[in-house]
Parts: sequence; C-alpha cells; structure tokens
Amino acid sequence: MTGSDVPPSFRLAYVPGVTPTKWVRIWNERLPDVPLALVGVAAAEVFAALRTGDADAGFVRMPVDGADLSAIPLYTETTVVVVPKDHVVAAVEEVTTGDLADEIVLHPLDDVLEWEDLPGQPAFERPATTADAVELVAAGIGVLVVPQSLARLHHRKDLTYRTVTDAPASRVALSWPQEKTTDLVEEFIGIVRGRTVNSTRGRPPTPPQPKQRKAAGNAAGKAGGKTGAGKTGGRTAGGPAARSGGKPAAKRGKPRGRR
Repeated sequence: MTGSDVPPSFRLAYVPGVTPTKWVRIWNERLPDVPLALVGVAAAEVFAALRTGDADAGFVRMPVDGADLSAIPLYTETTVVVVPKDHVVAAVEEVTTGDLADEIVLHPLDDVLEWEDLPGQPAFERPATTADAVELVAAGIGVLVVPQSLARLHHRKDLTYRTVTDAPASRVALSWPQEKTTDLVEEFIGIVRGRTVNSTRGRPPTPPQPKQRKAAGNAAGKAGGKTGAGKTGGRTAGGPAARSGGKPAAKRGKPRGRR
C-alpha cells in the first residue's frame, strides 16, 4: 500500500481531566470515513507530542508552550480543595486560600496550577503525581488543591472537595502546530467552535440549481412585463380615446348607393 492509498485519520491528544467525548461524537457523525484516535498524554508532555507528530491536535492546559503552536482557549475550570469527608472544610460550600493557612497543602510535581505563593504549610516532600497526592489526602497527611476535573478523575468515596474562590484557575485550550493546520485540523476547529455542518466558512458559495435559475428567470420576466404594461398605459392615456372623453371614436362606413 502506497502513501496515497493510506486512508486519512486524525489523532487527538488530551490531558488528564479533559473529557473530549462530545467533540468526538460530532466528528464521527460528520466524518464517518475518517477515524479519530484518542491519545492520552500527561500535561507536561502534550506539547512535545504535538511537535513530534504523535498527535494532530490536542486539548491542553494553558499557557501554550512556544510560539510555534496555535491555540484556541475553550473554558476555565473551577479550582477545588480535596479533603477527607470528615474534614472541617467539608462543612462549608467554599473556602479561600487563607482558610487553608494551617493545613499541609500537598504540591505534586505534575501540578497544573500556576501559583505565585503556595497556600498552607508545605509537606515534607512533594508527591510525584496528583494520583499519589490524592492517596496521601485519603491517609490524612494533607489536602490538595487542583482543577475540579482532576478531583473528579481521582474521585474516592472517602474524599470530597470544595471550591477555593481565590486560587489560580486552569484554562483548557485546543492546540496544534501552526505549520500543520491541515484540512482535518480545520474540521475539528469548526466542531470545537460550534460551527454547523452547513457552515460556509472556507467553502465556495453553492451555485444556483436548475429550478432556482428557472424561478429567477420567471421572476425577471414578470417584472419586465409589468414595466412594459406601464409604458403602454402611458401612451394610451394621451391617445384618441382620452381626447374624445374616454369613448372610442365611431367607425365611419362607406356611403350607400341610391336605389
């Protein structure tokens, strides 16, 4: 099989916490002949996957790493603190970072939040991953501040989470290499932006169909007929009928001969 015989496909990367199900469903409805492959990638590795061609586009967490990548911001996540269900924080609906001042706040090495000043008290060492940090929260060693999607991803029955109103927020975006903005990438951008299947963006206008052309011609003919009738009426208005009071002049016949 030659390169030209290989059927097209689309590889979509996504970082933990992002759920691309809705967009994948729309893709499969609109492009059933182009398979879409999902590629799960760690947040710290997704930009490398885009540059090396392991994915055509990807859902990433901002900021985007480098000017060679394009990005469309999609939404901003709520930030929450993960705590044991019997923790004092579980008794309220939301907290501030100041409310966590006396807590040991775990800061995993794969943290996706951009902190200027970490809240609470630092742990003895940083957990390697968010998943490891969740296990430490369950063991009562500390609390964890993360985007809500990650709290849901690592949900445990013995844990809960509450909104942190003044914590940094994570923004999710669709990103792809600028020099590889292919037709399939454009298709997926359209899906993410909510363009309908009948959108004319990037497509030439549809030419009139035969019935449409015929209808347009008939309409033009009728319009011309009405114009012509108006001109004829104008000439008649100043003709003999008008000068004789509106009655047609009597027709004069030939004189009859005498008998």
